[in-house]
Amino acid sequence: MEHVANQDARGLARLLGIDLVDARRLLGAAVARGCTIRDARNVRRAVLDLASSRLSEARLRVAHQEDAADGFRRYLFELVDGARVESVRIPLFDTHHTLCLSSQVGCALGCTFCATGRLGHTRNLEPWEMVGQWLEVRRDSQLPITGAVFMGQGEPFHNYEAVIAAGYVLCDPAGGRIDARRISISTAGVVPMIRRYTAEGHKFRLCVSLNAALPEKRAALMPVEQGQPLEELIDAVREHAEERGRVTLAYVMMSGVNVGEEDAEALGRLLHGIPVRLNPIPVNDDTGRFAPPSDAEWKSFRDALAIHLPGQPIVRRYSGGQDRSAACGMLASTER
Repeated sequence: MEHVANQDARGLARLLGIDLVDARRLLGAAVARGCTIRDARNVRRAVLDLASSRLSEARLRVAHQEDAADGFRRYLFELVDGARVESVRIPLFDTHHTLCLSSQVGCALGCTFCATGRLGHTRNLEPWEMVGQWLEVRRDSQLPITGAVFMGQGEPFHNYEAVIAAGYVLCDPAGGRIDARRISISTAGVVPMIRRYTAEGHKFRLCVSLNAALPEKRAALMPVEQGQPLEELIDAVREHAEERGRVTLAYVMMSGVNVGEEDAEALGRLLHGIPVRLNPIPVNDDTGRFAPPSDAEWKSFRDALAIHLPGQPIVRRYSGGQDRSAACGMLASTER
């Protein structure tokens, strides 16, 4: 049975063969207001009966949640088949939140610095399971959730169509009502899907996890490099920048690994002529294999980036929630 939150209002209208206005009212009840289909206002009984017979309204169960000292809140969800995924609520300026969403149970990419990558891949999430994370967190939140980032567990572009569908439910005026420009989709570098995403013209922001500008270093950290090499990835990034403007590149910093002068020089060569926003972020690795850069390493790397990437915004991203394993790279679907 199809779930009510698996598509936006237009998709729901097509699925049920109903008027778009009725579809918006159904989606508005289920997502915008967080009620049930039967609570939809000004919808004929025949449409309500049809929707109730054709659509599921299953919910995710919050198996565990805990707060970090800096205000980040980690949620562990149990899905209807017993699988588990995590989301992280991120506080912004004490006035609103954004939500880091998972798109898969586990991940197949096996990045060496990521706890989710060590889980392996179990299955993809359906759109409603991603929207469901947002719905349950909203029910738990006093402040509005005004943004969403598909940067949790999984590689979003290995679940491309479902992630795009979830994004449109979240930005639908009858759904999550989030500005599409405040929805970001991150990828470790799945080149064909980046090109498809660019060609289709979606308005969500694209974030590419780069992490090294030297192919041999990137291959040692991210197995995706072996099948989809850096040269092809940067070509896809350049194409996206030409169509949409500046691309955000995440760069996980690891002491003694990718924060030297040679790494800054390589970034300058690799990204020459491409408008990007580089987001360096300290690694979080509870195995002890990788460590974040020292203050001296970061300052040296920052100064080198200023020389080799002149005019490009370089914004160090705060990695919150470490004390409750809620930070980037730490989501492993456990209660701890």
